[in-house]
Amino acid sequence: MGLASAPSRPTSPSDRTGPGRAHWLRVAREVADDLATDSVAREQAGKAPFDEVSRLREAGLLTLLPAGPRGGGGDWLTAYAVVREIAAADGAIGQLLGRHYFLSWSARFFAEPALATRIEERSTVEEWCWGGGLARQEPPLMLVRTPRGLVLDGRQTYTTGVLVADRLAVRAVRRDTGEPLAVVVDPGRSGVTIDGDADTFGQRLAAGGSVVFEDVLVGADEVLGSLSADDDLLSPRAALASPAGRLFSAQVLLGMAEGVLAEAREFSRTGHAPLHPAWPGGTPHDPQVQTAYGELTVLTRSASALTDQALEAVRGGLERGEDLSYDESADISALVAMAESAAARAAQESTTRALEIVGARSTSARLGFDRFWRNARTHTLYEPVTHRLRDVGHYFLVGAHPPFVLPA
Repeated sequence: MGLASAPSRPTSPSDRTGPGRAHWLRVAREVADDLATDSVAREQAGKAPFDEVSRLREAGLLTLLPAGPRGGGGDWLTAYAVVREIAAADGAIGQLLGRHYFLSWSARFFAEPALATRIEERSTVEEWCWGGGLARQEPPLMLVRTPRGLVLDGRQTYTTGVLVADRLAVRAVRRDTGEPLAVVVDPGRSGVTIDGDADTFGQRLAAGGSVVFEDVLVGADEVLGSLSADDDLLSPRAALASPAGRLFSAQVLLGMAEGVLAEAREFSRTGHAPLHPAWPGGTPHDPQVQTAYGELTVLTRSASALTDQALEAVRGGLERGEDLSYDESADISALVAMAESAAARAAQESTTRALEIVGARSTSARLGFDRFWRNARTHTLYEPVTHRLRDVGHYFLVGAHPPFVLPA
């Protein structure tokens, strides 16, 4: 979609059967083009993205992953590519969709197969949009056993998608055992209160907010499974939930980098004169502008190539299934951490320097160039790249397995 987008991958046999990868990428581009037409106005309005979710649902993107008669039959590589395409047009909606894919698939990581199948089938038939988060937080949500059954209490602080979700996936700790569990909750249930208190300066359309749970009954089939990092409880395949989820973050960041470069390039090609002689104003004939575009293109393409390696590693790990070893899972986690770090740098550099390339006209609210920087910076504040770099360094130095960290 943008200047720095990676070359197309060769078409595999799976691309030529059923809807296939090519179909879903075409659908994603159509939705992205639609979102791009009013992206500035929607971002500045900052309304909960019910309309945007409807666009995703109507295009079939919410049910891309599951197989079966109502599912799209897509795979993880396709889902990642779709999120990146959407994020190039609207970073917040890209984040929303990536979180939906990860959470809607979480039962496959943590629940028994029969329960996972039931949840997936109902989610597909009813076209649920998923929100929430499984990351550790303090204080945690508490799951308490009472004579009435399991009850959920606490406050889930700012997390993606909660304002528009049909189902929430959250992390809760058993009060009696201290074990962290993945729990699915209907946001319309008695005792659940959604608080749109985020008020962030970026990613304003990611439907972020907080959720208060007060004496909320939780059914046995709504407890997916353990989130404990203990090797006795978390299999190597379940541990892949961490890199699989984090790779959506890398795709969102790359989409933002590609999106801002594409938009800045289009502005530069129109030949707008600078408002001040100190600013190059984005003219394509200025050597400094050409050099800046070259540097950012190399930076983004390099991050894209590293992310492609991580994509293949995650795909291979998921295919190995229960045959995957802990060391192999750790290798995949480290590679994804590298990819996310590189993508974060590409997004931050591109969204910052694009403002300088465009010049003083980038301050125009009507053009909305600032939304790319605000979105990228907000995303990287919630997902700090320093944590990923520390994990990579520790792994490189002494071979320490990266921690099991789920998206915030």
